[in-house]
Amino acid sequence: MTGRELLAVPMRGGPSADVQSGVARRAGVLWCTRHRAATRPGHTALVFIHPSSNFMGHYALQPLADLGVDTIGMTTRYLGNESALILENCVLDIASVIHHLRAEGYQKIILVGNSGGGGLVALYQNQAEHPTITAAPGGGGPDLTAAGLPPADALVMLMAHPGRASVLTEKLDPAVLDETDPFQRDTALDMFDPGNTPPYTPEFLRDYRTAQIDRNRRITTWARERLGELPELSAGRVTDLPFTVHGTMADPRNLDLSLDPSDRAATTQWGDPYTANLSPATLGHFTTLRSWLSQWSWDESNGHGPERLRGVSVPVHVVYGTADPGCYPGHARTLFEAVPHARKELTAVHGGGHYLTGQPEQLAFTCRLLREWAATV
Repeated sequence: MTGRELLAVPMRGGPSADVQSGVARRAGVLWCTRHRAATRPGHTALVFIHPSSNFMGHYALQPLADLGVDTIGMTTRYLGNESALILENCVLDIASVIHHLRAEGYQKIILVGNSGGGGLVALYQNQAEHPTITAAPGGGGPDLTAAGLPPADALVMLMAHPGRASVLTEKLDPAVLDETDPFQRDTALDMFDPGNTPPYTPEFLRDYRTAQIDRNRRITTWARERLGELPELSAGRVTDLPFTVHGTMADPRNLDLSLDPSDRAATTQWGDPYTANLSPATLGHFTTLRSWLSQWSWDESNGHGPERLRGVSVPVHVVYGTADPGCYPGHARTLFEAVPHARKELTAVHGGGHYLTGQPEQLAFTCRLLREWAATV
């Protein structure tokens, strides 16, 4: 019989009252679930990771345990709170879990970065092998060169995009003219305007993509300037401030299925693209000055997956769903091609959506694939 248990993993560095780190940090623990395999438990562990989502109930945990592999669904200190997230702190949280599992005797640990976890596990392994980051882009944050990060034995990029800064910029609405009012719009750059309908012209797409990067850079410049003003404004008592980003789900690929073609429908993970673009519940709408620089800034974030994979020596398997509305075949190829060695694989899950919801055949295929690949690395 397989078994499920709750793990309270001590956080490296101990508890802290840092308000950005959330409840988990103050408590000094990270919460994870473990599903133990019926055969050879404790030999190999697949650790499922996302920067802020709750993977303690991840869809692959129990099916993989039933196939003979121990699985861990971990959380970071930013569970349910991406607004204050610092990627470099998430790296420390992964290190805490790996240290804990090594101490328990696991011989092989494979990090599975699902969705936004892909860029994070690439950053982690890159810094475990070649630590260079001494602080988060907005200042503060951990010195990863002194953190003693234990490397994993392999990486899986599962329905993953290249990184949070990349994916947000690809979805950032360039038609927004006023950062306080998403309804003041530049119709020439509005993918939802009746005058701009799929299939989009090459000229529209060229200008659109350029304007998305320009908007990201404007926000980055403003965040840097505002951060520099804080010591004077607050006498050093406030080190960060929140702000809102409107229009974060406007990738032309959501409506134009001729772009990066796949089996997907013209939608997003959050439903109708126009609604998702302005809905408070979708990607990156609420953030802070320091968090923007760490996870969302095109130029300053350390979380660009392809760049980080170029410095990784362990085996990497990129697995993507051909019907995923948010992570595309082009994303998968970009990640795969960035791996500098031959110990890499690229596999399509035909008809697979982003989280394989209601897809038992695709789920079974994916879990068998991961089990068989884990046995070879």
